[in-house]
Amino acid sequence: MADENQQTQAPEAEAQAAPVQSAPQDNGPPRGARGGRGGGGGRGGNDRGGRGGRDGNRGRRDDRRNNDDGGEELIEKLVHINRVSKTVKGGKRFGFAALVVVGDGKGRVGFGHGKAREVPEAISKATAAAKKKMVRVPLKEGRTLHHDGNGHFGAGRVTLRSAPQGTGIIAGGPMRAVFESLGVADVVTKSVGTSNPYNMIRATFEALNTQTSPKAVAQRRGKKIADLLGRAHGADAATAEADAAAVVE
Repeated sequence: MADENQQTQAPEAEAQAAPVQSAPQDNGPPRGARGGRGGGGGRGGNDRGGRGGRDGNRGRRDDRRNNDDGGEELIEKLVHINRVSKTVKGGKRFGFAALVVVGDGKGRVGFGHGKAREVPEAISKATAAAKKKMVRVPLKEGRTLHHDGNGHFGAGRVTLRSAPQGTGIIAGGPMRAVFESLGVADVVTKSVGTSNPYNMIRATFEALNTQTSPKAVAQRRGKKIADLLGRAHGADAATAEADAAAVVE
């Protein structure tokens, strides 16, 4: 009888011991899998690690872009946003195109164009492109143009005229954004031929690129600024000297 009791108790003891031994084996694979994701050893770990790395690089790019400004305050004007579409196999893929004008309000201005799937990203691309293409325009007394100018691009034709103090910016739409970013306070403009903002801005920049200051002309011709101003306005020597002294650039 003792032998029979020992035989019956032995399988029961083995049955009770089996779950205790299998518990670490069942918990082992999930722990290993979680460790693989966290450490990047598994497939999921590589995907997550890759996304994290790209996000980190994007943040550093934004920091470099902000540092490139050098602390300079720039005026950014959003001129136009257009929704564009691309036809693909599954249908249409929509995006946005942005036109931005950037200036420092002290004689430097530029424009840029950017396209992306989202509006903020398109604006940031256009702003970055505008900062790279900024040009310097000489201003008279820091408020108006030195002389009249004409610009032409495509079907767009623009005319720019200097104006006395207090006139204001007589311009509309895209051209107004350019002069506000440039720092011009008094100017009279006229645009004919098209209302396309891209062509209007390109024609405006062509007219601005033709602007020259009396100082630059005097250096090129080897003369004094007073001689040029006195001959142009028919003024006496004292008035010409005073006007020449007021010329900054």
